[in-house]
Amino acid sequence: MKQNILLRVVAGSVLLVSAGAVRAQGPGGPHHGGPGFGGPMELMGFEGGHDGKVVKGAPFTASATSETTETLSDGTVIHRTAQLTLYRDSQGRSRRELTASGFGPLAASGAPKTMVMISDPVGGFHYMLDSVGKTANKSAMHTRTQTADSADSFHQKMESRQAEEEAAGLLKKESLGTQVINGVSAEGTRITKTIPAGKIGNDKAIQIVSERWYSPDLQIVVKATHTDPQMGTTTYSVTALQRSEPAATLFAVPSDYTVTTGGPHGRGPGPGGPPPAEE
Repeated sequence: MKQNILLRVVAGSVLLVSAGAVRAQGPGGPHHGGPGFGGPMELMGFEGGHDGKVVKGAPFTASATSETTETLSDGTVIHRTAQLTLYRDSQGRSRRELTASGFGPLAASGAPKTMVMISDPVGGFHYMLDSVGKTANKSAMHTRTQTADSADSFHQKMESRQAEEEAAGLLKKESLGTQVINGVSAEGTRITKTIPAGKIGNDKAIQIVSERWYSPDLQIVVKATHTDPQMGTTTYSVTALQRSEPAATLFAVPSDYTVTTGGPHGRGPGPGGPPPAEE
């Protein structure tokens, strides 16, 4: 149970640092906005799925690495890494395997831990697997109709905010064209956000730069970089990409696992998640 809770903490951290999900932070820090690259919808390499969108007919298997390096004022360097294996089948089911190190709770607990998450739009559920305790936490997936309005509202607000910042000269968006990255055609975008001098007590303007390369074909981010003088540099890269159908067993809970429903203790929904599904 403790491992499961620790892995959930890391999942939240990787949500912010991998696959272009990091956001160009505003003056209040990481939770105070600024332009983003899709936030939760790009959790660990995938767009879609978390807003009810399902990507069919584009199966693949890939490895990915997320690395964050931060240098403190005394010269201390903090380095965090996350290794991922990503799978998606032709029906839109996905599997994410995350092994992280250097994140507070896991660094203190010893060896890196691995978390497995399965999204099954065919069955209508998400699963988080704990390989040590052999348990699977099960929660209902939102449908597109359930989440479309809130997702559209979020994007409209984000676009409105970006337009205001662009008009004020605090935000610049650039197209980087198209490149073939690890065998995949990807479209590049760079967003530069400026925090003016004096906004947060800074004597000079601060620039936060996010760069993302996105494959419209596979609908995944294949490469991303986020540089913020306040928090260091995060890089994300997809490698060993194979466009073939993964084994069906990867998207099923092993028969010797115990399935619980709801939040981390199996008694209710997790933070921000849907209510437990009726069996």
